[in-house]
Amino acid sequence: MPNAKAGPSRLEQKLRAEMTGDVFFDRFNRGRYATDASFYQVIPAGVVVPRTMDEALRALAIARDDGRIVTPRGGGTSQCGQTVNEGIVVDFSKHLNRIVSLDVEGRTCVVEPGIVLDDLNRQLKKHGLWFPVDVSTASRATIGGMAGNNSCGGRSLRYGTMRDNTIAINAALADGTLAHFGEVARDLRDVSAPESARTLFRDMLALGEREAAEIADRFPKVQRRVGGYNLDALTPRNAANNLAHLLVGSEGTLAFSTRIELKLWPLIRTKVLGVCHFGSFYQAMDAAQHLVKLKPIAVELVDRTMIGLGRDIAMFQPVIAAAVRGDPDAILVVEFAEETKDENLAKLKQLSELMGDLGFSWSNEICKWGGVVEISDPALQTAVADFRAAGLNVMMSMKEAGKPVSFVEDCAVPLPHLADYTARLNEVFARHGTRGTMYAHASEGCLHVRPVLNLKLEKDVKAMRAIAEEAFAMVREYKGSHSGEHGDGIVRSEFHEQMFGSRIVADFKEVKQRFDPANVLNPGRIVDPPRMDDRSLFRYPPDYRIVDDIKPVLDWSAYPGAAGGFQGAVEMCNNNGACRKLDGGVMCPSYRATRDEKDVTRGRANTLRLAISGQLGPGALSSDEMMETLKLCVSCKACRRECPTGVDMAKMKIEVLAARATTHGLTLRDRLVAYLPRYADMAARIAPLVNLRNHVAPLRVLMERVAGISAKRKLPAFRTDTFRVDADAFGPADGREVVLFGDTFNRVYERENLDAALRVLIAGGYRVYVPKPADGGRALCCGRTFLSAGLVDEAQSELQRLVETYAPFASRGVPIIGLEPSCLLTLRDELLSLRNDATAKTISAHALLLEEFLAREAESGRLALPLAPLPGKALLHGHCHQKSFAAFKPVEQVLRLIPELTVETIESSCCGMAGAFGYGAETYEVSLQMAEASLLPAVRNADAATFIVADGTSCRHQIQDGAARGAVHAAQLLAMSLERAQAST
Repeated sequence: MPNAKAGPSRLEQKLRAEMTGDVFFDRFNRGRYATDASFYQVIPAGVVVPRTMDEALRALAIARDDGRIVTPRGGGTSQCGQTVNEGIVVDFSKHLNRIVSLDVEGRTCVVEPGIVLDDLNRQLKKHGLWFPVDVSTASRATIGGMAGNNSCGGRSLRYGTMRDNTIAINAALADGTLAHFGEVARDLRDVSAPESARTLFRDMLALGEREAAEIADRFPKVQRRVGGYNLDALTPRNAANNLAHLLVGSEGTLAFSTRIELKLWPLIRTKVLGVCHFGSFYQAMDAAQHLVKLKPIAVELVDRTMIGLGRDIAMFQPVIAAAVRGDPDAILVVEFAEETKDENLAKLKQLSELMGDLGFSWSNEICKWGGVVEISDPALQTAVADFRAAGLNVMMSMKEAGKPVSFVEDCAVPLPHLADYTARLNEVFARHGTRGTMYAHASEGCLHVRPVLNLKLEKDVKAMRAIAEEAFAMVREYKGSHSGEHGDGIVRSEFHEQMFGSRIVADFKEVKQRFDPANVLNPGRIVDPPRMDDRSLFRYPPDYRIVDDIKPVLDWSAYPGAAGGFQGAVEMCNNNGACRKLDGGVMCPSYRATRDEKDVTRGRANTLRLAISGQLGPGALSSDEMMETLKLCVSCKACRRECPTGVDMAKMKIEVLAARATTHGLTLRDRLVAYLPRYADMAARIAPLVNLRNHVAPLRVLMERVAGISAKRKLPAFRTDTFRVDADAFGPADGREVVLFGDTFNRVYERENLDAALRVLIAGGYRVYVPKPADGGRALCCGRTFLSAGLVDEAQSELQRLVETYAPFASRGVPIIGLEPSCLLTLRDELLSLRNDATAKTISAHALLLEEFLAREAESGRLALPLAPLPGKALLHGHCHQKSFAAFKPVEQVLRLIPELTVETIESSCCGMAGAFGYGAETYEVSLQMAEASLLPAVRNADAATFIVADGTSCRHQIQDGAARGAVHAAQLLAMSLERAQAST
């Protein structure tokens, strides 16, 4: 990669002068755009993120005049290498994402190409409409990218492909000519366009007429055929000659889409799922051809491998437990969406009868073991759909050097051949020393098939080539399509001649030459491609190595690769982009605020991979650019849970901070935050003096200048009456034992929370220990603040004191209960990354948040807590770490134990304060943007009588600062209810 220190080129200067959007020519940003969800990597010359469509077209013109190629890009989720190339990448996703017009009655809309499918459907929902090309990447796939790939989705059986639902496309040709591509008369009498465009249209229709017989003979007769250019749209046999369909599937090689007109459909009002279980994968594939006769809208495969991996991923464990019975070799999720509930239930009954007619029964032996699990609950249906949609990421969650590789993953064959095709394909895999994973669209004979290979090894690259050739030969034998959904890109374009014949491939070249004679637009994709196994284009080229000086400070031994497994952990990111979702869950809050690739988990993981492999130059891991990359990472840990491959960016950030602290030292703010537990008690003794900063404006300004702490923020106020107890134990001597962990934040700033928790536990009949540190010194600390500055040795020191103090209790099974999620959950997470001895594991296993403990006690019937009614409503915000560790639902459960209290949860991402993040002068504004996404508006809309509940110290302060409302820990509501009950007796 060229030296980033060189001065700006003439091209860069020209782009910067004429763009208000971002222009990137530095190696860090270029590296972030060098990959998509394929195994390829091509470093672009530069990146433009235009604010307007005029800017996008101006970027095209400037790059063309400079002799550069241009690649349009949406969400960057392509699996075949379509969106990586060596010229200028133009990212449409950040700004060019509006609905331009909507015709509700006519069921059409016009959109900009950068709009994300889920975002489009959220806006359409209130009108009772949706766009049904429901790809699994709907949370980040843009409509422009879907048009470029001719995406299909799981319900194409009813709704068709992207092509079937695209009415028209406005586009710019490579030379800047603007044209409308839609339905035309073959004599073009109805076309109003520049003469150059009319001539192009005429030539394309003439090509379709000339080649009609060859097209009819060579194009596969399956719906899932998205390879090459859609020349069949040009032939006279079409009732409507829609030139937009030639652009659909063209992968940015023919024109720049500026606006896309879509066909919309009524929302599905009611549906049911029948989860068909099979003891034999072959039998499942053979059954698919029969199941589709019931006219479902989808039949989706989930194989044994995916089920097994899903059981190891926390977010998918509940849905698998609810929807999967026994130990199937495969399941087919059959979806019905008729007009009424009764019709759907009738379909489910027919499905069960059909399974019986096919010879399947729960009581049979393996070959014909099976049956149907019926799912009518909408929440469980959504969970099943989410699990299936996460198929690629689930498969990629394998913690081994080999990964399921996409290259034959969406071949489509006629359904009667599906069982034989998959059986033969498994034999091919076995011959080449590997195995494959299979899932997805059984209804269309289009399975996502991925052999497990390690593309860092030459032998596995050769195996990939051989498997591709054998698989595509089989597909041709069955009259299928070698590209059934994900397009061509680098990985499949090479095989077009075998699929379509030399004459059709010559036609493809003619189309490309007529649209783009200077070969400006995304060349080498579809036409004149490189070899699919050209390792110089791989993410892991032959010279890929991890630099020798990477010395991780945490335990990454669960992963393969160099640097103690840190390599393998970083490489778990497959670029599929689940972290780019804009709604639901928590991940990734900084991206939701900025929409910048730099600030999404994928972008950070790519940067780390490039840094540790030396591709960003020496010292990249601790560089200023790396810190800029991670500056807005709030360590929310959402990616740890919500990224299906488990990319734990919060943990990886500690590695970067540690490297940074070693090479560059600490800033004053780092020291103030990190060492808080060690000076907190001293500060509390002179609290009025320390707190002056909050009340004297010049002191705020001075602190911002010298320490980078925003003058716009009040700091948490120290108090002189910190939480201290004289006795070591409280409550009945014969009560069940628990330990109460007094974290620094609640102990020093909000002792009333610890007081409330202590009262609740005593009233529940527990023997509560608040042990003094084993070394007799200052109060215990989890080390969290030290980790936030990369001071891992100091964090280990703090945890050692904690472990020594709590070990005697944990060894006899005593729960260790905490209130602050970020502190208590450090014992479940980072503690085990710093030491994996038996004592640490025991303490980790017994660490519980207060609500987790109380919910568990209530479920077991052991909780005897007298609670009086609290009439009213509690509005509840969950701390990110609670959500990451599945510790949030217990908060809801415990608060619902309070009589007459209505509990309503705010569907929020990170509050934005995130420890010290929201106090930074340079991160203050982004902090508020995160909070304004949903949290603060919900709090402002709550009436004055509503309790605002947030367990996180930082969350409560963000709510106070941003909405001028006090928020309380759940322990305080429990104590309030308890006190009322005690007062009444």
